[in-house]
Amino acid sequence: MSDQPESEGPTTPIETDYELGQDNIQPQIGPFGMDIHNPVFMISGLTIVAFVAFALLLPTTAGEMFGWLRPAVTSTFDWLFLLAANIFVLLALALIVTPLGKVRLGGRDARPDYSYAGWFAMLFAAGMGIGLMFFGVSEPISHFTTSLAETAGTPDSWAPLDGAAGDPEAARRLGMAATIFHWGLHPWAIYAIVALALGLFAYNKGLPLSMRSIFYPIFGERVWGWTGHVIDILAVFATLFGLATSLGIGAQQANAGLNFLFGLPVGDLSMVLLIVGITAIALVSVVAGLDAGVKRLSEINMVLAILLLLFVVIVGPTLAIVTGFFKNLLAYVEYLPALSNPFGREDANFSQGWTSFYWAWWISWSPFVGMFIARVSRGRTVREFMICVLLIPSLVSVFWMTAFGGTAIGLLDGGLQALADAPLELKLFTMLSELPLAGITSFVGIVLVIVFFVTSSDSGSLVIDTITAGGKIDAPVPQRVFWASFEGLVAIALLLGGGLAALQAAAVSTGLPFTLVLLLGCFGLVKGLMAEPRS
Repeated sequence: MSDQPESEGPTTPIETDYELGQDNIQPQIGPFGMDIHNPVFMISGLTIVAFVAFALLLPTTAGEMFGWLRPAVTSTFDWLFLLAANIFVLLALALIVTPLGKVRLGGRDARPDYSYAGWFAMLFAAGMGIGLMFFGVSEPISHFTTSLAETAGTPDSWAPLDGAAGDPEAARRLGMAATIFHWGLHPWAIYAIVALALGLFAYNKGLPLSMRSIFYPIFGERVWGWTGHVIDILAVFATLFGLATSLGIGAQQANAGLNFLFGLPVGDLSMVLLIVGITAIALVSVVAGLDAGVKRLSEINMVLAILLLLFVVIVGPTLAIVTGFFKNLLAYVEYLPALSNPFGREDANFSQGWTSFYWAWWISWSPFVGMFIARVSRGRTVREFMICVLLIPSLVSVFWMTAFGGTAIGLLDGGLQALADAPLELKLFTMLSELPLAGITSFVGIVLVIVFFVTSSDSGSLVIDTITAGGKIDAPVPQRVFWASFEGLVAIALLLGGGLAALQAAAVSTGLPFTLVLLLGCFGLVKGLMAEPRS
């Protein structure tokens, strides 16, 4: 074995074809009980502290910068985001049907650490829980109303594919297809590719559970030096700002729901207090650990989410929801080629304002969700992994959007103008107010948002901690507390420095460089799989 400066070699003696560095494997406890020998921690931590100070001390300047940043990035690189997401989907589907699907994470004799129920619960809670709560009603309504109102070719149109003016049925199909496009195969393919690559190189090759490990087939021993440090630093920034975007959106919706039910004032102070309180709860879960904290909260949230979904299906337009599920799937397949086309788009505002933002957001989330999924997916075959992480969650997302979005569109057709006029964060509660037991279901909705908030913050801090500690799964608890705290502080800084626009700008700006990282990582994944025995 060669000596490697600043190496973060394998954490377990799993048989591997690669020559690895072995130094700095054990935690090196420094000041305040933190393992800070890795440059990734110091550079990432100091940069995040400086960013929070800038946004809080100069909120006006920060707001102007964020207001310019998002449209500048999405208008210039929308084609790259769309093209990259298409590549991830095609690769994920190919892995299901090729012989590479027989490879097992952890080797031939590995067995899963979690049951299917526990595994699915953690996938959904970490994957996109807050997003489904926030956009489950608001996005279908937005696409439906813009598609119905706008004629093809209208300047500044925000309608997908330039809309279907004057045709309610066509607007409904197009609106639901566009919504499913944003919550179906593409985001889950991004997560699945990153998660599979991390799991393969950690469990089968014996490399650290860190983004740099995916690139060993490409860069070799250089991943233990500054090449790997840069990759991991980009992963930390993408993860932290992607999480902050979700936490900020969750705070806005929780604030709106509490105002709707209990009259809590809507404003920056209320949202800051919510973030502080929920981050404190997340810290308790962080200290409790993965099984005692995230797993239990995820299972509770899954039960509540299923109950709320069943309630909407039963008391809402049940037959329309069931039949709409299949109709929406067909509409999704019909419109998918046009919606995913990265070149020559005429609906620029839609592709840049909606799709590019989403893809950048999912990509910025991918180190977080991917690493978290990898940590709980040992023992699964590649084919089983891809089917469960890609196809099943996509179908559940379709049903969720059909139930909530379809019910909301039905109410809008019935004359509920208040639903169209409500702010994005209030649309869910406005819809629930038209159904029986509105007070109870709205309260459940708030609890779901809060617990999704906690599980995202909790699991996100575990992931960032793993990256900054060089792939160590059991890094010191004070380090996890540091990152969980700063996730909340970044969300506060972004909210005060520009609100939703700042949150979206942060996700887009960090998602852009990481898109290139992930595209390169696809090559490393395929090369690593081809060297594995197939069970």
